[in-house]
Amino acid sequence: MSYCWASLNSDLFIQPGKQFALGGGQPGAFRVVARNVGKVAVEFKERPRGGGIFGRATLQPGQAATLRYMAGSTAVLLNGSAQTTANVKLRVTGDTNLRMNYEPNGQQ
Repeated sequence: MSYCWASLNSDLFIQPGKQFALGGGQPGAFRVVARNVGKVAVEFKERPRGGGIFGRATLQPGQAATLRYMAGSTAVLLNGSAQTTANVKLRVTGDTNLRMNYEPNGQQ
């Protein structure tokens, strides 16, 4: 089993009606420092390894937050806008050997 304990930085764009999934199944926990630099709100959720999904925070434009995710969990960043692309700057630390992919909004 290998762990990747470093950090990654991302200037993430999420298209209207999409969500971005970060992580899922990794052995370690991770932390996300996020700043919404876009023009629409971005909702942060957690999808635990065992199933389900729950809200963590909603960042309005200009807001920032630090969120911690459990080992095996997926961070789900949702753009609820139907017309405007979301833009979030992320710094991720902890277990950074994470899957990353876009999904349609509402995917569990």
